Amino acid sequence: MSLTIVIGRGHSGTRAISHTLYASGVFMGNTLNRSGDKVPPQAMYDACRVFSRHVSWQGGLDWDFASLNEMPIDAEFQGLLDEYLADVIGDRSSRKGWKLPETTLVLPWIVRLFPDANYIYLVRDPRDSILGGHKTDDLADFGVTYPKTEDLFERRAISWKYQYDLVEATPKPARWLEVRFEDFILHQDRELTRLEQFLGFDLGRIIVRPDSVARWRNAEVVPDFDFLRPHFVDMDNV
Repeated sequence: MSLTIVIGRGHSGTRAISHTLYASGVFMGNTLNRSGDKVPPQAMYDACRVFSRHVSWQGGLDWDFASLNEMPIDAEFQGLLDEYLADVIGDRSSRKGWKLPETTLVLPWIVRLFPDANYIYLVRDPRDSILGGHKTDDLADFGVTYPKTEDLFERRAISWKYQYDLVEATPKPARWLEVRFEDFILHQDRELTRLEQFLGFDLGRIIVRPDSVARWRNAEVVPDFDFLRPHFVDMDNV
């Protein structure tokens, strides 16, 4: 049995991978929304809130995730995760998985519970990732403490950084592949070859839209924060 877990902050392009896997015969849950999310998501949302109780805010834009890699996994979290994944775990398909951006918020425990799964991590220029609103914009909705701000883009940027830092702090499983959204859209065949080699089976081709890349160039307000700049994509080198 092959299990594939797609992670990445909301609006990072995870839907493209979810749609690709679905088009390739991978069971991604009984019900998917237009974004390719496995729904309903409420049990996972609640699991995220249980997880965040164990995250220590150090002030500013620093959080301590170290204990999450070693402490016992909260039984309440396990029960909520089992509820969310009941259809996937119970399905007899040889290839299955799921995609929900909020999975990123609990990645350390997901990796510990599913160490042998295939993990596909989507990254995207944060300027594009935070142009539009997403459920995870206000981390307080998931029990995460962070510097309060009335600036909508700053709130989204902090959420982006929190999730990036959480992924970085998570020991990587044996089967881990990072895919940049811009590469997948502009060089689909090349990136599909990488994914096929990683997963071990052929993938279908979905329609992609080149105009979804570097949308920030046409935005009325371009989000620009010092802590995001190291992650900006240089389109001249894509």
